[in-house]
Order: sequence, then C-alpha cells, then structure tokens
Amino acid sequence: MTDLVSDFDFTLPPGNIADHPARPRDSARLLDVPVDGPFRDRHVRDLPGCLRAGDILVANDTAVIPAQLSAMRGDAKIGITLDRILPDGTWHVLARNARRLRPGDTLTFGASPVTAQVVSRGEGGDVTLRFSAEGAAFDQFLHDVGHLALPPYIARPEGPTDEDRKDYSTIFAQHRGAVAAPTAGLHFTPGLLAGLDAAGVIRQTLTLHVGAGTFLPMRSEQISAHRMHAERGTISPHAAARINAARAAGGRIVAVGTTSLRLLESATDENGIVHPFHGETAIFIRPGYRFRAVDMLLTNFHLPRSTLFMLVCAFGGYHRMKAAYAHAIASGYRFYSYGDACLLHRTEGDLP
Repeated sequence: MTDLVSDFDFTLPPGNIADHPARPRDSARLLDVPVDGPFRDRHVRDLPGCLRAGDILVANDTAVIPAQLSAMRGDAKIGITLDRILPDGTWHVLARNARRLRPGDTLTFGASPVTAQVVSRGEGGDVTLRFSAEGAAFDQFLHDVGHLALPPYIARPEGPTDEDRKDYSTIFAQHRGAVAAPTAGLHFTPGLLAGLDAAGVIRQTLTLHVGAGTFLPMRSEQISAHRMHAERGTISPHAAARINAARAAGGRIVAVGTTSLRLLESATDENGIVHPFHGETAIFIRPGYRFRAVDMLLTNFHLPRSTLFMLVCAFGGYHRMKAAYAHAIASGYRFYSYGDACLLHRTEGDLP
C-alpha cells in the first residue's frame, strides 16, 4: 500500500472549480458511483430514488461561525482563524505571523472591547488564546468583527459577500462552532427532504464542528507523516439508538459528507455498533481502513493530494475513484465546496 501523497494527485482544470452553488441547490449534478458497472449521471434531487425505505441518512447539523479575525499585537498585524474551543474555555486557533506571539501577549481587535491573551504557541501557526468574553458576549463579538472563513479556492478578492453568508450554510445547521461548512449538506432543500421522507428514508443528525485544519494542505510527501487536526463532535444517545435500530432492521447508513462519516466511524466499535460520543476526533481515513459504520456516502468532489480525496478512495475504491473523478472532470462536473456531488457505495479492498 502506498505512502506517497503523489499517488492521490490529479489535474483539475480551473474551469471545473465552482465559485457559486447551483440554484436551486438540489439541481446540482450527482455522479452515482456503484460498486461496479457504469457511472450514472444524475442530479441531487434524484437522491430519494437512489435510496431504499429504511435507509438512514445521517447529516451534520453544525453551523458556521465567522471565524476569521484580524488582530493587533502592538503594531504587528496578526491574522487569526478560530479552530475549536477547548474544554477549559480557551480557543485553539491558527495564526498568521504566529512567530511574533509569546505567551502573555495581549491581542486587540479594532474598536472592540474584547481582547485575547496568548496562552501558548505551538508549531506551524498553532496558538491557544483566552478571550475576555464568553457565551453570548463572545457570539456578539464574532458577529461584530468576524468574517466567514471561505476556502482559498473560492475567489473573493473583496472578502465574502452577503450572498456567501446565506449560501455557505446548510439546511441542517443548528449548533454553532464550525469554521467551514459541511459542504455535502449544502445541496439539500425542503423539497428534497420531503422527497426523502416520502420514500421512507429515515433522517438523523449528529454534530461535528469542522475545524480550520480542513484548509491546510499536506506538507509532506509521506502520508504517514501527516498530522490531522482534532475536531469536536457529538452523537447523542438518541441518535446512536436510531442509527443502530435502522441498521438492525436492514437499512443502510448513508453519511451526508465526510464529516458525518468521520464522526460515525470514530464512534463505532468493531461489531458495527454506534455509541454515543462527545469529545474530539482526529481520525485519519485512507486506503486500507476497514469501515465499521457507513454503507453509502454523499460527498462533494475534493482537492487533489488531500486527506479527503484519500478518504473517498478508501471508501469507494482507489482505482474506481480515480476513474470516477476522471469521468467527472471530462463531463464538466463542478468541484469543491460550491460544486456538484457524488454518491458512493462502499467498496472494500481496492488499494493503490
């Protein structure tokens, strides 16, 4: 089995990168990738017909926060991207110009009375901050001074627009805390949910707060040298019981997005039982991983040389996914956060 990041590379023409989502959202294209046989070109609105009564669709209900902050330490400008809140109330963040920071430094944010103290500084821009506001006051602070942290491949020279603030949120969003949207969920509309209900598909949510690490490239050519950033997740006892009951009754677990899949796999034992979960996961899924929970995956098209492309190769089969992505590129599918989607069926044993 390969340990080379280059084995997960492919060439993507710039014209295949989506700057804006499809409208309506469920009109996005959907590439159905069965275990074998030809690929099927569909639309996301066709999803109810691709599933069976009794299947359970599991989506991520995290909500995006305005996580991009501009701070000052004296005369030095420091770019801050919130990553995740830690159990003691401090925040793990990624900082530009982090080398200028020392424990005990105080950061200011324009005219805001809220400040942040540097608790510690790690490697690669990792910094821990303690803000002077918590709870509702911190939420108001983010509303006043924060900006949406759009992925770098969405071209917004003047910053995110009011349209982005609506577009970069899913119909499932309930629990604030994500830096980036769980983008497979962006395709869902009230009409699509009604169609799934009419088809007898069960729906359930969990929460994984997507962190700033999702934007970071792999810096080593060796996959084994990559360190995943932890993300906070929750599966309630009620959610775990519903998922287990659906599977016991013969239903398939259908994950909406890689975030839902990663949390499900983190919470599932070797017997395939999903347990309640509340904590952090840094699970790294790549070819050779043995899936315990998820049977099908609805996901967008991911970046070359990324951990997410490795994940879909682990799930859908390495050679099968390389062929599926080649088909998608040649057929004009739109890639990345605002792009189209694919529906994958779990394929074991297809390794690079």
